[in-house]
Amino acid sequence: MTAIYAIGDIHGQFEMMADALEWIEADGGPEARVVFLGDYVDRGPDSFRVLEMLCRGIDEGRDWIPLLGNHDRMFRQFLETGALHDPRILSGKSWLHPNLGGRDTLASYGVQVEGDDPALRPVLSAAREAVPARHRKLLSDLALCHAEAGKFFVHAGVRPGVALSEQAEDDLIWIREPFLSWDEPFDALIVHGHSPVDAPVHYGNRVNLDSGAGYGQPLSPAVFDGDEVFTLGPFGRAWLG
Repeated sequence: MTAIYAIGDIHGQFEMMADALEWIEADGGPEARVVFLGDYVDRGPDSFRVLEMLCRGIDEGRDWIPLLGNHDRMFRQFLETGALHDPRILSGKSWLHPNLGGRDTLASYGVQVEGDDPALRPVLSAAREAVPARHRKLLSDLALCHAEAGKFFVHAGVRPGVALSEQAEDDLIWIREPFLSWDEPFDALIVHGHSPVDAPVHYGNRVNLDSGAGYGQPLSPAVFDGDEVFTLGPFGRAWLG
């Protein structure tokens, strides 16, 4: 059985992404299948370069499967409609609030957002001019999930009690509870990010790969080889479960 690789939330950390892909290629070669768990943009400094690397790899025919994260959808919706608010953010914070990272994403494209309450129209106009069409196409083409070899790869998680084939988009990219507290088996091993932990954790029924790159912590790629799970680093594999 061919190993499957996965990379958790990148959040604009291009250098970390480049390192992770280097470790994966050293372990599995240039033909390695890599599932990206979403959240390529926001908070980190290089969202442009992250999306550009994804576009380039796909153009080169790499076996890459990039999934949709909630931050990627917020960026896409902003570009498409000018929407700044997602109803799943109960605080009412907009995508341009410093805590969410939209300003960092736009800055990586050369669009500076000034002030606490910027005028939407000029920011949106500048963003639409600055973001290349290939990046917008990538954002529109991102898959919601990927199922393979008894694993179900997704950004945030799944709603317990709902068949994997019937999950709602909002849950796949936003859910925390009751997913994170669920200790019963799912129909597959759920591989996800979205909810930061100090280091990757194998919970038995799920594996969380969001190790906080969006907050300056290390990015954690992993390899799923049969029933075993390993993290990857500059010195190779480390068993996770």
